[in-house]
Amino acid sequence: MYIPEYQRNENLSEVKTFIRQNSFGILVSQIAGKPWATHLPMELDVQAEGKDILVGHISKSNQQWRDFAKNEEVLCIFNGPHAYISSSWYQKEEVPTWNYVAVHVYGKIRILSQDEVMASLHRLVDKYEAESENPVSLKNMSNHTLKQVHGVVGFQVEISDFQAKYKLSQNREHDHPRIIEALEKRPDEASRAIAELMKERSDIKGATSPKTFSKKD
Repeated sequence: MYIPEYQRNENLSEVKTFIRQNSFGILVSQIAGKPWATHLPMELDVQAEGKDILVGHISKSNQQWRDFAKNEEVLCIFNGPHAYISSSWYQKEEVPTWNYVAVHVYGKIRILSQDEVMASLHRLVDKYEAESENPVSLKNMSNHTLKQVHGVVGFQVEISDFQAKYKLSQNREHDHPRIIEALEKRPDEASRAIAELMKERSDIKGATSPKTFSKKD
């Protein structure tokens, strides 16, 4: 992913938090030399050895998993909020643009055992049912229902690289107050989320002078 230095976020703790909050991503690999992508949840976790991993599952009917072993690396894409930025909000004439947050994760993928798949599905369901009014649990489901697990293939991606792009008008800081004000007036949540991120980044820059962040968690 092309990332100008001033838009690169190397604060791994912040990037990992972003992935956890935006865990429905895109898994990209190759089949016979052609890119193939699947939209699915991928949960950030840590191996027993302490290495960062992503864990997910894919339909057994999806042919993508059959070529996992042939891929040196796969790409996992996570998108955050995005918003159109009108140049009418600038002090000087310029073309419009788009602000957004995106994280790319690269790594080696392997297929999980059936026991590993079931354990990962328990964690996944428990996580997203935690705030439900009437939470369900796989522990309470019949064997007949749980047979559906045989229709999925679990996978794990051992992460080799994080790439995080936070495009938030960093090169137009003098226009930030007006951009933020305009975004906050919009009815969509994504525009307001971008406005909030811009305010947060301004606060971070005020507290830390470097334009990039430490790789330390």
